[in-house]
Amino acid sequence: MPSTVILGTGSYAPERILSNAELSKMVDTSDEWIRTRSGIRERRIAAPGEATSDMAVQAAKRALLDAGLKADEIDLVVVATVTPDMLMPSCACLVQHKLGVPTSAACFDLNAACSGFVYALDTVCAMVASGRYKKALLIGVEKLSAVVDWQDRTTCVLFGDGAGAAVVGLSSEEGKGLIGTRLGSFGEGAELLHIPRGGTSAPSTPESIAARDHCIRMKGKEVFKLAVRAMDEAARDILEQYHFRADQISLVIPHQANLRIIEALSEYLELPMERFFVNVERYGNTSAASIPLALDEARRTGRIKSGDLTMLVAFGAGLTYGSALVRW
Repeated sequence: MPSTVILGTGSYAPERILSNAELSKMVDTSDEWIRTRSGIRERRIAAPGEATSDMAVQAAKRALLDAGLKADEIDLVVVATVTPDMLMPSCACLVQHKLGVPTSAACFDLNAACSGFVYALDTVCAMVASGRYKKALLIGVEKLSAVVDWQDRTTCVLFGDGAGAAVVGLSSEEGKGLIGTRLGSFGEGAELLHIPRGGTSAPSTPESIAARDHCIRMKGKEVFKLAVRAMDEAARDILEQYHFRADQISLVIPHQANLRIIEALSEYLELPMERFFVNVERYGNTSAASIPLALDEARRTGRIKSGDLTMLVAFGAGLTYGSALVRW
């Protein structure tokens, strides 16, 4: 039976680098304060006029090139994001048009915050495995600089912009591709990490805009505790479900939110940090772009080889969490 495989990956980061030193001139913080609490040294910020769809297209072009495919061979586009260009139409439709993907392709967005790429990978692989779609383009992309409160030092130091993409198709190679996923959510924790205003329950007003209520709000300590617990459970559950041991994992690609969270997961799984791919120090938390950006870097730097077993594991607003096992 054919399996769903990742045929190619690509990523994109904006040119502008915002260092901790620069941030310390904007808000009451310091390089040491940020690094000791998050491991972040710098993050990328999209240029003025650079939309989410623009970054998505750049990552998608690189993924298509890596896969040896052209845009007109794609029949499914899924974009995981919480920062689309606009509420409607979907970012995926804008990407389709800019890339030249055929109008016969299905295109839609998926919102699972930082878990978005894992959720979308599960969705895309299921759709391809059904036989209805042959080649899918999956993109995780965020322009979080547009929804960050640059006066709130507890959040503005954490987030950055970027995009990562993967092309998914079928393969007859036995044992390769997506082995499985484990998804879940804690809806009762929605207000621990959210954007308070701008939706139908609390539309934006001049007062809410002045109060910056359309920006990210987070209860950091509570989110940290839940993130470690959820990612540990997601990792253990998927290993148990598919009868693997942690030491059989060649590389773990976690959501790049905070170095301390990754270190805690390393300790709980009893896996050395050398088995974890980490680039949070250079990009910060890029939400749905985090895992695909790291995945592409891992492949291009030789950290993933044929036959390797890789685990993706994430946690995000919702509160959502998820894990995936991929054999290369």
